[in-house]
Amino acid sequence: MDAAYVFRVRFRLEPSAVTAAPDEFETVVRKPASAPGDDDWLFFFHNLWRGDVNDDRHARSLAESWLSVPVVDVSFSELDTDGAYLDALKREIAADLGRFNADNVSEVLHKYLGSSIRVR
Repeated sequence: MDAAYVFRVRFRLEPSAVTAAPDEFETVVRKPASAPGDDDWLFFFHNLWRGDVNDDRHARSLAESWLSVPVVDVSFSELDTDGAYLDALKREIAADLGRFNADNVSEVLHKYLGSSIRVR
């Protein structure tokens, strides 16, 4: 099983002894997704809504902790996954639909990930 949350992150360099031009850059960040049921498997539930970050300030803070640079902007691109991970994720969600206030797994995936799931 393999999956990652993919983000586009715009960050700024703030050198103290020199200047840099340009001082802002964009990169793609892949955050490995925890196995369904493991610690942090609910990352999508806590951080995404309808296929985008649900709290810009918090998302920037997360990205800053991942990259150790000041982050200007962060946007969610997709959950990049293999079929085995997606199947396990669906089973774990189905086991506790009440947590997500949803009637079925598809509703949960759409609520949090929108249409931003890419299966390889």
